[in-house]
Amino acid sequence: MEKVSVIGSGTMGRGIAFSCATSEFLTVVQDISESSLETCRTYIEKQLGRSVDKGLLTVEEADAARERIQYTTSIEEAAEEADLVIEAVLELMDLKIEIFKQLDQFAPPHAILATNTSTMSPTEIAAQTNRPSQCIALHFFNPVPKMKLIEVICGLETSEETIQKSFEFGKTLGKECVKINEYPGFAVSRMNCLIGNEAMNMVMEGVGSVEDIDKAMKLGLNHPMGPLELADLVGLDTRLRNMEYLHKTLGEKYRPCPILVKYVKAGWLGKKSGRGFYNYSE
Repeated sequence: MEKVSVIGSGTMGRGIAFSCATSEFLTVVQDISESSLETCRTYIEKQLGRSVDKGLLTVEEADAARERIQYTTSIEEAAEEADLVIEAVLELMDLKIEIFKQLDQFAPPHAILATNTSTMSPTEIAAQTNRPSQCIALHFFNPVPKMKLIEVICGLETSEETIQKSFEFGKTLGKECVKINEYPGFAVSRMNCLIGNEAMNMVMEGVGSVEDIDKAMKLGLNHPMGPLELADLVGLDTRLRNMEYLHKTLGEKYRPCPILVKYVKAGWLGKKSGRGFYNYSE
């Protein structure tokens, strides 16, 4: 595996692209928005500089990684000659299916097509292609360069060869992979969404302040980040889409907390908008 293409240059896409390029993969980042690609380029430049400052990369290694990355608005150009294509767009099934149909058309016959979905069915996505055995879900975690886990979720027809190559890819990135059988929410999102949603209910009920609930989880259960802080980092709009999907597929216990719905309606999307459960503009 030599060339990896990333479809979507948002928070997850640019993190995946950075990790691929610094692991010596030829990397192409595709997005329909030029401004999003420019934001991605700025992020990667900043991360390369920080990595050099921290001694994680030499100047030469950072320069080489920079040379390995290409940016394009053309999905056909991105998929061309790719060995692995990773879709990292919004958690909207119709959007993912449309992208996979295009990737199936443009990517080489041997290419693996992966979705970075945190909740949705790789079987349903793969069924829209002519290569379901080569489709899989690779669920990265934010921030991608720091987080060590990749959930490898197999669809109904995913082949053992595709699974093995996915594990080898993860190892090259310096990640640990776990194999999860497909079920809505997989392992991490299924548990994490429940914890975060209950924390939101506790805020709404006045059980404690946002800060104290997060502190209790960090110090009482040794979580590195509180559930409300984490939801702000992920994006409250993203979390709401996840909760709505899990509520639809797994039932009542995943009903989104009303305060989450209210914040998204107000445009309080978390860290990326400057306001969520915390105020980042101060």
